[in-house]
Amino acid sequence: MATAATTTNGASTVIKPDHEAGRKHFIFSDEHEDLRESLQSWVKKELYPHRNEWEETHWPSEAMKRAGDLGFLGLCFPEEYGGQGGDYYYSLVRAECMSYSGSGGTNMGFAVQTDMVLPPIHLLGSEEQKQRYLVPGIKGEKIGCLGITEPGAGSDVAAIRTTAIRDGDDYVINGSKTFITNGPRADFIVMVAKTDPEARHEGITLFVVDLRDDKGDHVPGFSVSRELEKMGMHASDTGELAFEDVRVPADSVLGEIGKGFYHISWELQGERLVAAAGCHASCERMIEKTLEYAKEREAFGRPIGKFQAIRHKFAEMAMKAEAAKQFNYATAWRYANGEYPVREITMAKLFASRVACEVADECVQILGGYGYMKEYEIERAYRDVRLNRIGAGTDEIMLDVIGRSYGL
Repeated sequence: MATAATTTNGASTVIKPDHEAGRKHFIFSDEHEDLRESLQSWVKKELYPHRNEWEETHWPSEAMKRAGDLGFLGLCFPEEYGGQGGDYYYSLVRAECMSYSGSGGTNMGFAVQTDMVLPPIHLLGSEEQKQRYLVPGIKGEKIGCLGITEPGAGSDVAAIRTTAIRDGDDYVINGSKTFITNGPRADFIVMVAKTDPEARHEGITLFVVDLRDDKGDHVPGFSVSRELEKMGMHASDTGELAFEDVRVPADSVLGEIGKGFYHISWELQGERLVAAAGCHASCERMIEKTLEYAKEREAFGRPIGKFQAIRHKFAEMAMKAEAAKQFNYATAWRYANGEYPVREITMAKLFASRVACEVADECVQILGGYGYMKEYEIERAYRDVRLNRIGAGTDEIMLDVIGRSYGL
């Protein structure tokens, strides 16, 4: 954007760039921007002040309930289930606003609820399942988790060993899941299991299963084997879950029997796209924080931001972050308009997650010794963003999906 200025003699008009000007992207309406203002304000006021505390204790379930009360969890779900009936772009706004929490673990825990667990229930669930899980999930009264990865199967979903065998009117589930965000606290799980142990893709079925009874105790046969200690995302609880003869009614099947692989493949597209949005937003927050430091920290008689080497670092970071952001927006536009652009979603997730890690590394470098210290919080961002190159599909799997999309 530019502004016009007239010279003193009035002879000519000079167009000058206005670097501070802002205009919303074409995919966002005034309603989206109103949400951005209110949600960002809430995150800064009620989540950000607790970012350090929750690194030690995990974000509290009451925060999810509070978000539900304010209407922030059901943005893209129909009003008949307690949602706000918004379009997909509201999910992007939420992901971007959550970046102001200063806590990657908190952001991830919320994203599991809003963009990984509830969407497949809305798309595939029966009316009874929607009333039982979607409605209280939107209110923040029940917290869900997503169960795909197992100790011996991650990227290769077809290799899962957890079974759900039909026994009369029930299914009996046996197996384990690992790296499950929200797992230790979850009230229910959307999980994949083998209903035909001899088959691969065609033997997988999706289930939605209660993990706690009405009293809040774990259901018989289910347990949290252990809570996992992670490199980053400390504010989120992550666990290994065990199922030993967990009996569930046949109506726990989510979607079609034997179509779980395809159902979960669809779910992963939304998960990857919102992860990409979280990455470009994280880049912006890291750059902002580091820019403040570069303008204040002096070396050799002037702010370090005045040195060409530092300016160039900011230029590179800003360029890549903006490229990731625009790629994400363009891909989201196609997704929101009924397309299924798997190749571009995969590219967007891969690119944004790599850029986030590059930006985190450069920010630590600019802060120097302070960047390595917890008090400046770039150290936390550095650890938190690294998960994005693993979760929702590793870099290697993303590259393979892209390569295969070209018929290779």
